[in-house]
Amino acid sequence: MAIRRLFPKIFPIIPRRRGDRRKAGALLLLVFSLTMIFSEEFRYWVRSLLTYPLHYKEYKHFGIRIPSGYNIHGIDVSKWQSKIDWGRVKKMKVGKIKVSFAFIKATEGTWMEDPEFDKNWESARKNGIIRGAYHFFLPDVSAKDQALKFTKTVKLRSGDLPPVADVEETRGMTRAQIRQYTKEFLDLLEKHYGVKPILYTNKDFFKRHFQDQEDFKDCRLWIAHYHISDLEMPNDEKWQFWQHSDRGNINGINEKVDFNVFNGDSVALKKLCIN
Repeated sequence: MAIRRLFPKIFPIIPRRRGDRRKAGALLLLVFSLTMIFSEEFRYWVRSLLTYPLHYKEYKHFGIRIPSGYNIHGIDVSKWQSKIDWGRVKKMKVGKIKVSFAFIKATEGTWMEDPEFDKNWESARKNGIIRGAYHFFLPDVSAKDQALKFTKTVKLRSGDLPPVADVEETRGMTRAQIRQYTKEFLDLLEKHYGVKPILYTNKDFFKRHFQDQEDFKDCRLWIAHYHISDLEMPNDEKWQFWQHSDRGNINGINEKVDFNVFNGDSVALKKLCIN
């Protein structure tokens, strides 16, 4: 074989006999197939294909207990909610409860844009839902490069919520490093958009990494904490959004969805939005 003579150091690994080549090919195909099956992106695309909604489920209730004492409710979504009919989302109302805002995943790290972001971003606004975009932050990756990825992807307009940094993984970083790089990322977003960003994290992560830290004292907070009747933060820390469930139902979305409340009234929510 001419190619084998040109690359003698590479081709000895290729079996010479046809039967052996077939076995090697089958083994390579098996390895490739297993790699794809266990790949998150492959599972997403297969799931999207199999669950592409020919019709949407209709729910009579949200399927979760909604915290009392809050008047403004919202959801947050990503590719894992698959295709969303935002018109149905907007129209669903149970009693006085309806979706007024939505946080939408835009980017992750320095390389990934949520494949449903553009569609969700435009459709939410067209259907009169106040929208916000969030970035899944990786503390072991350059904060500057992550900010560049997000700002290139997300163009905020008047009436949009401030940008969000979703920080919930340590990825081997120390507490000091997580605080340093998160602060750097938030500062870059604030410089670009001219508005103070929102920090999303769960309550335990906040207590371990950001509580009582001067750099995060006046930070706008979106806190995840489930299965409780109300959110009580350490030292009465002020928060703006509370993600109280990840198991909600809503028309226009066939998958379970995260539910949130805003800690204020409609006037306060609009004041928080970009002018």
